[in-house]
Amino acid sequence: MRNLTCSARLLVAMTMSVGMGGALGCGSDGAVRSDEQARQAYLGLDPSVDRGIELGFAGFNAATSANIPTQMALGDKGGTMTVTGQVDQGSSKNKGMRLSAAFVAYSDVDHYIYDTDPTRPLPAMDMMLKDIPTGTLDGTLSGDFQMRGDLQGVVTLALSFTATLETDPMGGIVHRVPGTTHITGSAVSPAGTYTVDVVK
Repeated sequence: MRNLTCSARLLVAMTMSVGMGGALGCGSDGAVRSDEQARQAYLGLDPSVDRGIELGFAGFNAATSANIPTQMALGDKGGTMTVTGQVDQGSSKNKGMRLSAAFVAYSDVDHYIYDTDPTRPLPAMDMMLKDIPTGTLDGTLSGDFQMRGDLQGVVTLALSFTATLETDPMGGIVHRVPGTTHITGSAVSPAGTYTVDVVK
C-alpha cells in the first residue's frame, strides 16, 4: 500500500480489519492508525511486564553480590525472557535494581511474538525498593521490542509502576502485595500510541 494515498490505504485497512472495533486514521507520516491495533500491540506485552518484575524480585532475593543471578522465564506461548543486572549492596532498607530484559521469540498470546535486538541497548527496568521488607516499590520500564505475527514493527514502551511490598515470614522473601501494582505510561507502535493504566 506504499504508493496509495492515505485515504486509499484507509479504505483497504477498513476492509481488512472488519470486526476489529477500533477507530482508524492517518498519521502525519501517512501511515494507517488503529486504536484497537495499538491496544493489541501493548496487550501482547502486558503479561511480560508483570513477569519481568517478578524475575527482578527473584534475582533480588537470590543475590549474594552486586550482580543478580540470571533469571529466565518461558512465555505462555513460547520463547524466553531473560533478566540480568545489578542490585545495591549493604544494610540499607532502601535498595535499587538496574536490570535489562532480553526477549527471544517471546509470546504470551496467540499471533503476537516479541524479540529484542541484541545489537542495540536492551530494554531497561529500574526498580527502587523503599523501607524493605514492608515498604514500597517504584520502577520504570523503557525500551524497544520487535513485534512479529498479526502486527509487525517496533513497539516502544515507556512505563512507570508502583507497588506495596511484603515479606514471607516463613522464608524472608520480599515480594509485592497482590493487587497493588499500578502500571502507567505509553506503548508506541506503528498503529499509534496506547495509553497504559492498569492495576494488578
